[in-house]
Amino acid sequence: MTRRWVVNASPLIVLAHAGQANLLFALADEIVVPRAVANEIEAGRQDDAARRLLATGRLEIVRVPVVPAEIIAWDLGAGETAVLAYAHLTPGWTAVIDDGAARRCARSFLIPHQGTLAVVLQAKKQGIIPSAAEVMRTLRSQGFRLSDAVVSEALRKTVGEAWP
Repeated sequence: MTRRWVVNASPLIVLAHAGQANLLFALADEIVVPRAVANEIEAGRQDDAARRLLATGRLEIVRVPVVPAEIIAWDLGAGETAVLAYAHLTPGWTAVIDDGAARRCARSFLIPHQGTLAVVLQAKKQGIIPSAAEVMRTLRSQGFRLSDAVVSEALRKTVGEAWP
């Protein structure tokens, strides 16, 4: 099964800052970033890790020509809107998003989606990383916010690791 991911700014930024962007490339067969997301990242500091990641050319930057009015009505950020529109309009793509409202929107349109935590859990399950909990601690140190309860339950149920 081919894994095609359209990735929002938050997962790119936090993974790049934590030195874990390689997880995206190890897990997905194809990765795209909507132009709106790239613009958001490129507006950051010149030396920003996510900006440097974009500059490598490893991530294909795509345009989303038409955003359905139903998704616009959710009043999400430009990046989240573009990610969800792309995944909605292009069958076979999964939105990689962390924002709660964007995830609710994805569920309402039956758009396949996952967040940064799911990426880390998949990496652990495939033996790419030795400890999902350790990667989550690193992500947390870089500003990734997710409740201890959510992280703890996901680690315990999915990979059998304890948190914190």
